[in-house]
Amino acid sequence: MAGFNPVHWFEIYVDDMDRARKFYETVLAQPMTEMKTPEGMPMQMLGFPSVLEGEGTSGALVKMEGVKSGGSATLVYFSCEDCALEQSRVVAAGGTIMQAKFSIGEYGFCAVCCDTEGNCFGLFSMS
Repeated sequence: MAGFNPVHWFEIYVDDMDRARKFYETVLAQPMTEMKTPEGMPMQMLGFPSVLEGEGTSGALVKMEGVKSGGSATLVYFSCEDCALEQSRVVAAGGTIMQAKFSIGEYGFCAVCCDTEGNCFGLFSMS
């Protein structure tokens, strides 16, 4: 299937929704919104900002009974104008920087960080 972005949605599982919300709203400087959850599901969801007509994907923080945060092998990359800016907010927001901004050649730049819940995530920018 050529010509499409393969990632449709992502979920980052958390243990403390308030702490995780504060972290991501601080680092990304964007508000998150409450999401309706499936009826009967023991979960809470906060959505990342999204634009239905735009490129890329969106996702949510999820707190769900029986599902622990951290330790997964999935890495979500957030798009940024300059990932150094978002990276500069990580430690003050309670997270850690695993790999500071680095070049990926003609494809741009990345940084790899961990949130307050033990989940690692990436930051991506072209500059």
